[in-house]
Amino acid sequence: MTDLISIIVPVYNEAGTILAVLERLLTIELPAAREIIVINDGSSDATREVLDSMTCANPAVTIVHIDRNRGKGHAVRLGIARSRGSVVAIQDADLELDPAQLAGLVQPILRGDADVVYGSRFLTNVRMPWLSRAANTSLTMITNALYGGALTDMETCYKIMRGEVARRLELTANRFDIEPEITAKLLKGGYRIVERPVSFSPRSRAAGKKIRWHDGVQAVRVLVRHRLKK
Repeated sequence: MTDLISIIVPVYNEAGTILAVLERLLTIELPAAREIIVINDGSSDATREVLDSMTCANPAVTIVHIDRNRGKGHAVRLGIARSRGSVVAIQDADLELDPAQLAGLVQPILRGDADVVYGSRFLTNVRMPWLSRAANTSLTMITNALYGGALTDMETCYKIMRGEVARRLELTANRFDIEPEITAKLLKGGYRIVERPVSFSPRSRAAGKKIRWHDGVQAVRVLVRHRLKK
């Protein structure tokens, strides 16, 4: 069977960056064919208008508009359900992570060396506000302690999976708790996870950063709940 890479792009209020992300996803070199599934999660800015005004319609791009904001997790789950690829990748719409990095991240899966690839921001000398670094490091340490893992970046957006693995996870999270839920289910499932370094350009709250401290608290709850769940 010919390989296909399904790239899921959850987007909420990213009118200023979404077209640039899509242009890169359409033009970067990938080792297999691609489909791009954009889930507009009820944006209240001009994101919908920007997406609908795309002049170069491409059959590789599917755009889904959700009537109201339900959270990143819901958008990711909807994207996975619509995916057809032998590989499923998640790409945020804010340009903190350069889409060109996907080419290298999918390779271990296509070669059969891994079931899952995490793009780790902490395998490089990433610049990040100290509070964000501390929160990410703490959540990753808790994850490893609970599940016997050896990850360096549990919260990374770049979670790339074999398509059948992604569609088998039966995810339920609706918001940013999708990140710990995916990781918990992958670690409990015994899937082969490898990490690869990625570059990262963090943005501030003023620039649109959406995750907040209470999302970290919820992440811990999700990790513990799935650890105790039979």
